[in-house]
Amino acid sequence: MQQEILEQLRRGVDEILVEAELIKKLEENRPLIVKAGFDPTAPDLHLGHTVLINKLKQFQDFGHKVQFLIGDFTGMIGDPTGKNITRKPLTKEDVLKNAKTYQEQVFKILDPEKTEIVFNSTWMDKVSSADLIQIAAKHTVARMLERDDFNKRYKGGQPIAIHEFLYPLIQGYDSVVMKADVELGGTDQKFNLLVGRQLQGIYGQKPQTVITMPILEGLDGVQKMSKSLNNYIGIADAADDMFGKIMSISDDLMWRYFELLSFRPMTEIIQWKKECDEGANPRNYKVSLAQEIVERFHDAMAAKKALENFEARFQRGAIPDEMDEFSLQAIDAGLAIANLLKEAGLTKSTSDAMRMIKQGAVKIDGEKVGDPKLILSAGTQHVYQVGKRKFARVEIKT
Repeated sequence: MQQEILEQLRRGVDEILVEAELIKKLEENRPLIVKAGFDPTAPDLHLGHTVLINKLKQFQDFGHKVQFLIGDFTGMIGDPTGKNITRKPLTKEDVLKNAKTYQEQVFKILDPEKTEIVFNSTWMDKVSSADLIQIAAKHTVARMLERDDFNKRYKGGQPIAIHEFLYPLIQGYDSVVMKADVELGGTDQKFNLLVGRQLQGIYGQKPQTVITMPILEGLDGVQKMSKSLNNYIGIADAADDMFGKIMSISDDLMWRYFELLSFRPMTEIIQWKKECDEGANPRNYKVSLAQEIVERFHDAMAAKKALENFEARFQRGAIPDEMDEFSLQAIDAGLAIANLLKEAGLTKSTSDAMRMIKQGAVKIDGEKVGDPKLILSAGTQHVYQVGKRKFARVEIKT
């Protein structure tokens, strides 16, 4: 039984540090304290965030105690991870407003009866300046500069503010206060998570097991899902928008989404991929993924309606099953619609393409295009239509 649980916990995981320790903890047959922290730096969660939340749900389903930490204190510092400049701290008002939406959205996945929502301001507001100095004394500047982003900024002569060094220390101290057995985080959080292990050892606790999860690529299939990059699927998105965005991802990216976002057994997903490799239409499996995700964040009726609306859009455009297929290379992060239509042979020239768009004769997946300067994201695949008879399925490669 423990082996089966371990196999499921390994699903989609990048690294378990240290797996032998996790096995010993599982063998203790007690509810483990499983921690994951989220800084409420934006008002909404997206599917990239749910990679971690899904893993929390797995632990929860196995009877462990999930503590969803909202970093309302650390959120005002700003996580320096992956940043080449100092982040502007958020106001207390912004953090608390965003935290409220996080609480509402996270229970679309986690069981509210089995989830403890905690705020690190609960204890950090009580930490005096003398206490903070004591915490800071347990880590060295040399160790901090081992962090890749700090190291690059230091060598490049870019400023590192003192408060940025406090971020990983406070995140680690959270684990001490919470007595975490396991902490989850993205691969970019590995340094911060390991600081938690170190501080727990210094404070006489058994070090937490660190589990890092992959960073989910956005709709472009290249950069990480992010609202600022406009390549995200928000868990508060309307059902039709959510369904359509999932259907727009490339066939290759679909399998990564299945592994990290779907609750279907991996044996089933592997079988479906095998069927696709043998000639089955990937679109059918993508529909299954889209319905599963929409049902999770809305309901079964909304998922059914979203599929009907999606298919109706295709039927209105009388989109044929068979058409020419193209794979075009992106320029920078995307490809101009006029260039794509010309390269796919749907128009004679880019000027002809611009004219057809202005006339309302160009559609993407049955939806009319109104912007002749539209830039299409790399890593996507859509059906492009000019007039009533010209169609092409085009993948934009990175």
